Amino acid sequence: MPDVDGFDEFYRGSRQRLLGFVYVLTGDLTEAQDAVQEAYIRAWQRWSTVGGYDDPEAWVRVVASRIAVSRWRSLRSRARAYLRHGAVDSVPGPGTDTVEVVAALRQLPEEQRVAIALYYLVGLPVAEVARETAAPVGTVKARLSRGRAALAGLLAVSDLGEAADA
Repeated sequence: MPDVDGFDEFYRGSRQRLLGFVYVLTGDLTEAQDAVQEAYIRAWQRWSTVGGYDDPEAWVRVVASRIAVSRWRSLRSRARAYLRHGAVDSVPGPGTDTVEVVAALRQLPEEQRVAIALYYLVGLPVAEVARETAAPVGTVKARLSRGRAALAGLLAVSDLGEAADA
């Protein structure tokens, strides 16, 4: 069992110095707080050993600075990768057909919508859709059939409405 009182006293006596040190190192208070917190967690986990060192604060200071540097290197690597590979191409927005289908799907009852999504979008066979939705195979087939019929009606009404407006 770690020496709780000894660690608490150590923490209270050293936390501000350590935070100030790592803050100067990183230039970012939030990063410094995160690194220092992680270092104190590691010290607590090893307090039976660290507490016996001549200068436990030096151990925590080294750990905190290594954590901060490691995070900085990770960010630098990400920035280099971004520069090397360039910005991600923007993804085009959905077409009007997609928007209409999604709007029509939203009007279906949830059970039909889920069955259609699992069957047509995920590509599961009817038996797997039945297993995943905890419904009998016949019920899934009925939901698919009713859902398709409802979608056909909803999408046909939408097409007729646009044709009448034109």
